[in-house]
Amino acid sequence: MKKVISLLIMLVLLCNSALLWGQTEPEEIKLEDNKFKEYFFEALKQKAIENHDKAITALERCLKLDSNNATIYHELGKNYLALKEYKNAYSSFEKANSIDPKNKWFLIGMYDVDYETKDYIDAIKVINKLIPFDPKFKEDLTSLYMNTAEFDKALLLINELNETVGKSERRENYKLQILSQGTYQDAEITNLINQINQYPKEESNYISLIYLYSKKDNLEKVLETVRKLEKEIPNSEWAQVSLFKDYLVNKESQKAIKAMNTVLASTKIDSKIKHRIFNEFLIYVNTNPKLETDLDKAIAYFDEDKNVNVAKEVGKYYHNKKQWDKAIKYYLMALKKTGEADVEISLLLIDVYSQLEQFDKIAKIANEMIELYPVQPQFYYFAGLAYNQLREFKKAKEILEMGMDYVVEDVSLEIGYNIQLGEAYNGLGDNNKKEFYFSKANELLKKQK
Repeated sequence: MKKVISLLIMLVLLCNSALLWGQTEPEEIKLEDNKFKEYFFEALKQKAIENHDKAITALERCLKLDSNNATIYHELGKNYLALKEYKNAYSSFEKANSIDPKNKWFLIGMYDVDYETKDYIDAIKVINKLIPFDPKFKEDLTSLYMNTAEFDKALLLINELNETVGKSERRENYKLQILSQGTYQDAEITNLINQINQYPKEESNYISLIYLYSKKDNLEKVLETVRKLEKEIPNSEWAQVSLFKDYLVNKESQKAIKAMNTVLASTKIDSKIKHRIFNEFLIYVNTNPKLETDLDKAIAYFDEDKNVNVAKEVGKYYHNKKQWDKAIKYYLMALKKTGEADVEISLLLIDVYSQLEQFDKIAKIANEMIELYPVQPQFYYFAGLAYNQLREFKKAKEILEMGMDYVVEDVSLEIGYNIQLGEAYNGLGDNNKKEFYFSKANELLKKQK
């Protein structure tokens, strides 16, 4: 009686299950006789010790006794896969699936082979059959679409999963990769607008939409989105962009400064927006000079900006307005930031000092730059001009003659050199050389016309 009960239990355990939900990996098999049982357990034993060839031999003996047993084909597939015999592995799993199409483990075996062989196109077909068993396989489908460059399908699926199961880091990275191409940005913009309408309190959708509009340089749409964000989520850092503009219009200076500083300190807000905010404040400060200290503090937020030297740009702003003292202040601040000599800033400073007739400072800058850039003819010219104005004619002559050797195909600069050399020789009392250089300058001027 005990033997009969044991046999019945074994038969139940080895019976091939066809349940759709809650399946476990099939290891059950219907035993038709003791020989079948012997071969099957031999196959399991050999697989466990990684003797896959011997396991396959035992399983093939099982098939001679039961040629339509899905579990045996499944076991064959696993052993062939371990041996990297992918064609045999796939055909074995496929045969198991054709016998019992309701068992997900046979499809998983086919998918494993596709993944190992990077046959992503077939893997997509298999995964679509697996999804009805378990929707979690949609995550795998997203990756497969990325591998086959079916970005439109991937984007749709990512958006679906983001809404149904929440966002994931991997999917967000996929999304950034897709949207970087530009082709799919319009579709994503439409999706984000719909998401905002449906979930107006979800800040991430606004930020993503702002990012896309910013990529397209559509600042009007950026600000329109920011205004919507400010209405729905007033405490958001992005909302401060809109509030800042309102505060400026209403001349609420301290509130505007506070909003600006929040924006400039934010790690979420795009640098283009930060520069725009700063420029608007700069214009505001021009009519409200008492806020200049706050402007200086704001510049510090851009210290790590590798693309724009903000202090230099502020200097240019005041330079164009002929506010020389302020231009100098910000050019010197810009030089401090660079920590080294800068050709453009030095030339701008020279121009400002020439407007102020501070020729000793021009001479100092020009000589320092000649030390660093000995083949730059502009600095020899400005040094000569400065020495002439300081009535140090000998120094002017010497430095101009040195610099003339570096003037190449720059007629305007060559004219300037000849005029300054004429002035130097005039100061030295050499009329012949004076006339020579002045007449040469006139000839060049005629040719230039």
